[in-house]
Amino acid sequence: MASSLRTPDSPPRLGRAPSYIHFTPRRAMASFENLVVLANYEEHLREARKVVWRDRGEKPVEVLDLGECFEHACRGGLRAGTLAFAIRSGVNFILLLTRIKRIPKRFRLSLIRHALFGEDSVRFAAMLASFVGLYKFILNALPILLPQPQPKDTTHARTRSLFRASLPSGSGKAPMDSPFDDESVEEAELGLPQRTRGTRHARLSASAQAHQKWIRKRTRWWYSAFAGATAGAIAIMFEKKSRRVGIAQQMFVRGLQGSFNAMSDRHGFKIPHGDVIVFTLCCGQIMYAFLMRPDTLPHSYNKWIQVASKVPEEAVKSNLTLVREGYFDPDDLERVLQYPGITPSNYAYLADRVAKARLPEGLRSYGPHVVPCEAVHPDIDSCLTVQVAHFWEVFRWMLPIYGALHTIPMMLFRRKTFLQRPGRMLLRAALGTARSSAFLGVFVVIYQAYFCGKHNLYHKLMALRNTNSGRSLLAMLAKRLPPVWVELLISKYSFFLGGLLSGLSLFVEEKRRREELAMYVLPKGLESAWVMARGKGWVFGMGRYGDALLTAIGMGMVMSTYQNDPHHLSGLVRRILYQFVGPN
Repeated sequence: MASSLRTPDSPPRLGRAPSYIHFTPRRAMASFENLVVLANYEEHLREARKVVWRDRGEKPVEVLDLGECFEHACRGGLRAGTLAFAIRSGVNFILLLTRIKRIPKRFRLSLIRHALFGEDSVRFAAMLASFVGLYKFILNALPILLPQPQPKDTTHARTRSLFRASLPSGSGKAPMDSPFDDESVEEAELGLPQRTRGTRHARLSASAQAHQKWIRKRTRWWYSAFAGATAGAIAIMFEKKSRRVGIAQQMFVRGLQGSFNAMSDRHGFKIPHGDVIVFTLCCGQIMYAFLMRPDTLPHSYNKWIQVASKVPEEAVKSNLTLVREGYFDPDDLERVLQYPGITPSNYAYLADRVAKARLPEGLRSYGPHVVPCEAVHPDIDSCLTVQVAHFWEVFRWMLPIYGALHTIPMMLFRRKTFLQRPGRMLLRAALGTARSSAFLGVFVVIYQAYFCGKHNLYHKLMALRNTNSGRSLLAMLAKRLPPVWVELLISKYSFFLGGLLSGLSLFVEEKRRREELAMYVLPKGLESAWVMARGKGWVFGMGRYGDALLTAIGMGMVMSTYQNDPHHLSGLVRRILYQFVGPN
């Protein structure tokens, strides 16, 4: 009986074939394996993409010993060097393509090879690779070698922490976006509805919280400053000596920018229109140096100002010698007489000045100690209509240059928004191009109007002072003016004032670009002022390693701001550092 109730170990065999469809496990396993391969392939693609472009919100890497620190630094340095080499080679190749038709065919292959694999690309890659590798190693090794002491939490502090942790996630202030995320800036520039923002001390996004938590937990503020200064001083030596000064200047002013923004935010003060003030002061120094001390500016920068001014180069040379020495080279004005389109009245006046300058020693006369307006704009008689013509020439000349500067960075750094709203982004780029071109045109118009105006006023006052008729009110006022005041109109210091007035043209430019333009001219102005002060014995020379010292100071300030207060750096600098350096 018991044996009859026993359950069989296996089901009984059916006498017929099953009526349901039977799926073979082999096909199911093959489909599963294909899904796994596809997932692994997409993962490899994401990893390969990170080598070229770092996604926003990357969390800092935790390193526990010097071995891991060294490996992390080598990986970062290799990635930065590869990326830098590709960028520099690509830029060199594109620039070569713009002029390759004018190069003989027998030289084209060697020039292409030099553009892609030349010394410039290798030096640039070595500089960035060494900087990123050294910076990462020093920054991550210092917390291991010199750990920060952890403060002991009191009972009250622990109670408050537990209370804050128990609050719901929606309470408190509105979260602030990551300082490395510029999507909010793009939306503001496009005129989209603004999201509610907290203050600078509000809670950050998850990725930014992880970065700030790592900073406060593992590092002190001087870790990043020391790492940036050491890595910058060593890395700059890989570049050519002729390029070190320019790089050092840019890093120094970027460090000043970030440090000043952090200090002003910390202490709660702000200088109204500070970017315009810096720009005007630098323009005053630069325009004075261009006209009176061209040796204090780089030769390429002098050539660029000369082209932008739309003034004959011989007129600038004659003005320099007339103001400083009281004479001019007749050959210079002779070349102005050959200027295409010179008007008959301007030709007659300049020919008379040249003839008087070629007289014998006792009869020779160079006229007033300032270049005549006829030499500044020989193709136009009126000092008023020339401003309109030069504005259009400068506007048309800068239109393609600023068009590229407004379009290419938008397509590279804001490609997501560009693909979503291409029409609006292109319209915004076109408007920005027009404003930037108009800004430089207004700059040239202001300075040339000031130049012609003060010289015409000087000639008018001198004519009134020399007139015998004293009945005219203007003549009486002119004669009562001290001679020193009249001579100030053609003194060398008057050219500095013209640069200050021209700097006000920055108000034409878009507000978000004003700080970038101020940071562009600041190194040139500081360099010119430093050279002049050193010539007078007011400052000391920096010797052979001055560029390395300046780079160390600048990169110390830049990296300290980048690690502790990245939102105080400009968006362009922050994005470049994030792509090459990363969170840590």
